[in-house]
Amino acid sequence: MKRTATAIWKGAGKTGSGQLTTQSKVLNNTPYDYKSRFEDGTYTNPEELIAAAHAGCFNMKLSFVLGDAGFTPESLETTAEVALENGAITYSKLTLKAKVPGISKEKFQQCAEDAKANCPISKLLNTKIELEATLL
Repeated sequence: MKRTATAIWKGAGKTGSGQLTTQSKVLNNTPYDYKSRFEDGTYTNPEELIAAAHAGCFNMKLSFVLGDAGFTPESLETTAEVALENGAITYSKLTLKAKVPGISKEKFQQCAEDAKANCPISKLLNTKIELEATLL
Protein backbone atom coordinates (compact mmCIF):
# COMPACT_ATOMS: atom_id res chain seq x y z
CA MET A 1 0.00 0.00 0.00
CA LYS A 2 1.31 3.43 -0.90
CA ARG A 3 -0.15 6.87 -0.21
CA THR A 4 0.87 10.26 -1.57
CA ALA A 5 0.68 13.90 -0.67
CA THR A 6 1.93 16.92 -2.59
CA ALA A 7 3.31 20.15 -1.13
CA ILE A 8 3.70 23.31 -3.20
CA TRP A 9 5.65 26.26 -1.76
CA LYS A 10 6.07 29.71 -3.27
CA GLY A 11 8.31 32.45 -1.95
CA ALA A 12 10.82 32.88 0.85
CA GLY A 13 10.71 30.89 4.08
CA LYS A 14 9.21 33.59 6.31
CA THR A 15 7.04 35.39 3.77
CA GLY A 16 6.06 32.63 1.37
CA SER A 17 3.23 30.17 1.63
CA GLY A 18 2.24 26.78 0.40
CA GLN A 19 -0.54 24.31 -0.11
CA LEU A 20 -0.85 20.64 0.77
CA THR A 21 -2.96 18.12 -1.13
CA THR A 22 -3.41 14.48 -0.20
CA GLN A 23 -4.24 11.61 -2.49
CA SER A 24 -7.69 11.28 -0.85
CA LYS A 25 -8.29 15.05 -1.23
CA VAL A 26 -9.07 15.30 2.49
CA LEU A 27 -6.44 18.02 2.28
CA ASN A 28 -6.97 19.84 -1.01
CA ASN A 29 -4.80 22.91 -1.54
CA THR A 30 -4.79 23.33 2.25
CA PRO A 31 -2.66 26.38 3.10
CA TYR A 32 0.40 26.39 5.34
CA ASP A 33 2.97 29.08 6.08
CA TYR A 34 5.68 30.25 8.49
CA LYS A 35 3.26 32.03 10.82
CA SER A 36 1.12 28.92 11.24
CA ARG A 37 4.17 26.82 11.96
CA PHE A 38 6.21 29.06 14.26
CA GLU A 39 3.80 31.70 15.54
CA ASP A 40 0.02 31.83 15.87
CA GLY A 41 -1.34 31.40 12.36
CA THR A 42 -4.60 29.85 11.29
CA TYR A 43 -3.36 27.38 8.66
CA THR A 44 -2.03 23.87 9.19
CA ASN A 45 1.62 22.87 9.59
CA PRO A 46 3.70 19.70 9.32
CA GLU A 47 3.85 19.11 13.09
CA GLU A 48 0.06 19.33 13.44
CA LEU A 49 -0.30 16.79 10.64
CA ILE A 50 2.23 14.48 12.31
CA ALA A 51 0.29 14.78 15.57
CA ALA A 52 -2.96 13.87 13.78
CA ALA A 53 -1.28 10.93 12.06
CA HIS A 54 0.21 9.68 15.32
CA ALA A 55 -3.05 9.92 17.28
CA GLY A 56 -5.03 8.19 14.53
CA CYS A 57 -2.47 5.46 13.95
CA PHE A 58 -2.12 4.77 17.69
CA ASN A 59 -5.90 4.46 18.16
CA MET A 60 -6.24 2.05 15.28
CA LYS A 61 -3.29 -0.07 16.46
CA LEU A 62 -4.67 -0.10 20.00
CA SER A 63 -8.06 -1.26 18.75
CA PHE A 64 -6.33 -4.22 17.04
CA VAL A 65 -4.21 -5.00 20.13
CA LEU A 66 -7.30 -4.89 22.34
CA GLY A 67 -9.21 -7.09 19.89
CA ASP A 68 -6.41 -9.66 19.89
CA ALA A 69 -6.66 -9.68 23.71
CA GLY A 70 -10.42 -10.29 23.55
CA PHE A 71 -11.66 -6.75 24.20
CA THR A 72 -13.65 -4.30 22.10
CA PRO A 73 -13.14 -0.64 22.96
CA GLU A 74 -16.24 1.46 23.37
CA SER A 75 -14.17 4.59 22.70
CA LEU A 76 -10.54 5.62 22.32
CA GLU A 77 -9.78 9.34 22.42
CA THR A 78 -6.14 10.23 21.90
CA THR A 79 -4.54 13.65 21.68
CA ALA A 80 -1.01 13.79 20.33
CA GLU A 81 1.25 16.72 21.13
CA VAL A 82 4.30 17.07 18.91
CA ALA A 83 7.08 19.49 19.90
CA LEU A 84 9.37 21.22 17.42
CA GLU A 85 12.41 22.65 19.18
CA ASN A 86 15.62 23.92 17.60
CA GLY A 87 14.74 22.51 14.21
CA ALA A 88 13.89 18.99 15.39
CA ILE A 89 10.83 17.14 16.64
CA THR A 90 11.84 16.39 20.22
CA TYR A 91 8.88 14.30 21.36
CA SER A 92 5.36 13.12 20.70
CA LYS A 93 3.11 12.82 23.74
CA LEU A 94 0.01 10.66 23.44
CA THR A 95 -2.78 11.32 25.93
CA LEU A 96 -5.38 8.57 25.83
CA LYS A 97 -8.82 8.39 27.44
CA ALA A 98 -10.43 5.01 26.84
CA LYS A 99 -13.59 3.10 27.63
CA VAL A 100 -12.94 -0.63 27.33
CA PRO A 101 -15.56 -2.80 29.03
CA GLY A 102 -14.28 -5.69 31.13
CA ILE A 103 -10.54 -4.94 30.96
CA SER A 104 -8.30 -4.63 34.02
CA LYS A 105 -6.14 -1.54 34.45
CA GLU A 106 -3.01 -3.68 34.16
CA LYS A 107 -4.09 -5.32 30.90
CA PHE A 108 -5.20 -1.95 29.52
CA GLN A 109 -1.80 -0.39 30.26
CA GLN A 110 -0.04 -3.38 28.68
CA CYS A 111 -2.13 -3.04 25.51
CA ALA A 112 -1.61 0.73 25.35
CA GLU A 113 2.17 0.33 25.68
CA ASP A 114 2.15 -2.31 22.95
CA ALA A 115 0.25 0.05 20.61
CA LYS A 116 2.60 2.93 21.45
CA ALA A 117 5.65 0.86 20.56
CA ASN A 118 4.22 -0.81 17.48
CA CYS A 119 1.97 1.58 15.60
CA PRO A 120 3.61 2.43 12.26
CA ILE A 121 3.87 6.17 13.03
CA SER A 122 5.60 5.47 16.36
CA LYS A 123 8.05 3.28 14.47
CA LEU A 124 8.60 6.04 11.92
CA LEU A 125 9.31 8.80 14.43
CA ASN A 126 12.89 9.06 15.61
CA THR A 127 12.04 10.77 18.89
CA LYS A 128 10.90 10.22 22.46
CA ILE A 129 7.30 9.01 22.66
CA GLU A 130 5.42 9.52 25.91
CA LEU A 131 2.09 7.94 26.82
CA GLU A 132 -0.45 8.97 29.43
CA ALA A 133 -3.26 6.41 29.34
CA THR A 134 -6.44 6.68 31.39
CA LEU A 135 -9.09 3.98 31.57
CA LEU A 136 -12.49 5.56 32.16
